[in-house]
Amino acid sequence: MAALALPSPCLMLVTDRALAGGADRLVEAVAAAVEGGVNAVQLREKDLAPADLAHLAGRLREAIGRRALLIVNGNADVACEIAADGLHLPADAPFAHPDGVTPVGRSVHSVEAAVRAEREGADYLIAGPIYETPSHPGVPAAGVRLISGAVAAVSVPVVAIGGITAARVSGVLSAGAGGVAVISAVLGAESPRAAASALREALEAVPAVER
Repeated sequence: MAALALPSPCLMLVTDRALAGGADRLVEAVAAAVEGGVNAVQLREKDLAPADLAHLAGRLREAIGRRALLIVNGNADVACEIAADGLHLPADAPFAHPDGVTPVGRSVHSVEAAVRAEREGADYLIAGPIYETPSHPGVPAAGVRLISGAVAAVSVPVVAIGGITAARVSGVLSAGAGGVAVISAVLGAESPRAAASALREALEAVPAVER
């Protein structure tokens, strides 16, 4: 099987089952969001034991099929076990690139970290928080300059995260982002499908030459 690449423009939904209202509601919300235009799902449930994480991953795969990439956060063993489409590494995690799991991404909070991550072998980066966000209380927002700086310094796709809304998509894509990653913008919405659709429309509205 050919190695998978991050979709472009990428609309990644990062999971938070507590925000969604539990595992069942999360699976329903993720499926709806994929219908609305999400093309990558990052399973990020750090409190789950590996067996429970693998079980939830299987449920998500059944719900979304191959309509979106399924990327596991932080656990390379689970990513391999479920044949995930990718692995995402937190900023402070040791680098890993398991056989058969591609792409591998890294969270970064500075241009210097972006350069290091690319040298390690990361296939894409998620940079942020660009704006203030409830998921990282007290962490100062980096602003779109983090995107423009990282894009200028690396050759892999850079995805913006942190306080992203449909109204803010144009700004981060114009700075060079290859897409956006969201949590509450979709999982905290009354209609995850409608919220994802609005973000997808905003992504597609930015001409490719400006991305």
